[in-house]
Amino acid sequence: MPNLLPSASLSRRALFLALPALAVLPAFAARAQGSAGASALVKSTGDALVSIVNSPGTATEKKPRLRQVIEGSVDVEEIGRFSLGRYWRSATPEQQKQYSTLFHDVLLTNITAKLGEYQGVTFTMGTTQSHDDGEHVMTVVVRPNNPPTNVAWVVANMGGRPKIIDVVAEGTSMRLTQRSDYASYLSRNGGNVQALIDAMRAQIARN
Repeated sequence: MPNLLPSASLSRRALFLALPALAVLPAFAARAQGSAGASALVKSTGDALVSIVNSPGTATEKKPRLRQVIEGSVDVEEIGRFSLGRYWRSATPEQQKQYSTLFHDVLLTNITAKLGEYQGVTFTMGTTQSHDDGEHVMTVVVRPNNPPTNVAWVVANMGGRPKIIDVVAEGTSMRLTQRSDYASYLSRNGGNVQALIDAMRAQIARN
């Protein structure tokens, strides 16, 4: 069962240089505002997650607090639809509803299962880079007895609010990996979305 992102082109930069100054300034201001908002979101989310992970208590006790942070900062619905890929369109409305509900729980279950590995974790903020899919906020995550990990948080404007839509650790995208895992599972099961839903439900029941 499976467990639970290019820079602007040279031609685009040349186009910006050719635009009148009054037309360029609002674009740069909007980008700066977006970068600041993305960075602030990642900082507050990271601080909250580190505080929960390093606090006393069991994983079960920490789970509701983790859910609150994740639901508030991460666009779980978007990540879930992306992860299901083309199979989202072939699913019935009821299957889409079941899958979305289960995806929230699978994501939280996978995170909670690894809490012990992250005890003592810290992180530092880096630069923010604008990409086609959103703002990539760079951080370095450090766990005791482990080398530092470069982690990019992908933040996009979703419904007028900045939301995290992906986490890229050392070049590996969480949502692309999830999409590949689900596609592989569905391919082995004849594209049966219900089979995936049943497997997700069973995975949650085991944890």
